[in-house]
Amino acid sequence: MREIVLDTETTGLDPLHGHRVVEIGCVELHNHVATGNHFHVYLNPERDMPSEAAMVHGLTDEFLADKPVFAEKVDDFLAFIGDAPLVIHNASFDMNFINAELTRTGFKRLPLDRAIDTVMMARRKFPGAPASLDALCKRFGVDNANRKLHGALLDAQLLAEVYLELRGGRQPGLEIAATAVAQAVENQAQQTREYRAPRAHAPHDGELAAHETFLAAIKDPLWKRA
Repeated sequence: MREIVLDTETTGLDPLHGHRVVEIGCVELHNHVATGNHFHVYLNPERDMPSEAAMVHGLTDEFLADKPVFAEKVDDFLAFIGDAPLVIHNASFDMNFINAELTRTGFKRLPLDRAIDTVMMARRKFPGAPASLDALCKRFGVDNANRKLHGALLDAQLLAEVYLELRGGRQPGLEIAATAVAQAVENQAQQTREYRAPRAHAPHDGELAAHETFLAAIKDPLWKRA
């Protein structure tokens, strides 16, 4: 099963107030485990970067000035995510921003029910506990020491590990068992089996006589009706 872990960085909190996406990071999962394939791009938001937003992710007007605009990367982005479910932390935020960018460039919006919200997963699994990405990394022992600032690709990579834990973890015992079974099957297939002549299965005269004696003791046996 293919899934895409997605994260964005933006110029603010609300696309309806003119805020834009400045970074997209996506990590590909197969059966909930990262494959190593990813999509990452910085985007020129075609507007100024508020200082409070720059303090969160460290992306400045100068850094983004020569980066492509969303319209130049939208085809690559859509090709990468395909029709896979999207795993997102606080999904409504990122989906609203992505859909605003898609609408602006004339593309169809992504349905909100396509997103798997890991915030909601965490709140259902740990009611009342903090559900931030940092808190979940700490809970599951995911190393986030490099997360000095928010970054879309780094956060997507961290979320991929957190999502695996929210789903129940790797369950190494099952993996070992599956490997052992596969090895046993392979070993059996490689063995040279000794030829044995087929055994005779027809009853001998003594067995036939014993069967007739047995039937004589039964009233109206089925074997005599044919």
